[in-house]
Order: sequence, then structure tokens, then C-alpha cells
Amino acid sequence: MEKDIISEIKKAIERDVKPLVGRHLGDVEFVGFDKGVVLVRLLGTCKGCALADLTLKEGIEHILKSQINGIDRVVAVK
Repeated sequence: MEKDIISEIKKAIERDVKPLVGRHLGDVEFVGFDKGVVLVRLLGTCKGCALADLTLKEGIEHILKSQINGIDRVVAVK
């Protein structure tokens, strides 16, 4: 089951998240999934941006949680 969730997360990131952050020359990389927590790395202009937390919670987390059951939160790692 976890492999299915990971596959869905990766698909959603490629299909929906990357184009969104790419509009601002940013990027996001899937790092892992553990016990309901998706780990991502913010890259490009998203890295260090003052609005990165907003992008993470209101953008990436919202998209993933609305599409995939079993996700509790999304956390950025360095």
C-alpha cells in the first residue's frame, strides 16, 4: 500500500505541483514518505524564498492532500 501512495505522490508532483512552482522558476523534489508525512525538497527560486512556507502548505500540501488519501502533512527538508 505504501508503494501505491508513493507512486501517486510522485505522479501528482510531476503533473500538478512542478508546473505550479515552475511558473516562478522554482522546483520541488520528492524525498520520501513516512507515516503520513511527505518529505520534499524545494529547489530553484523556492529555496530560501520568503513565501516558501505558504507555497508548501497552501500549495503543495493542499494539492497532495486533496488528491491522495493517507497524507497528513508535507514537510520541506534541506
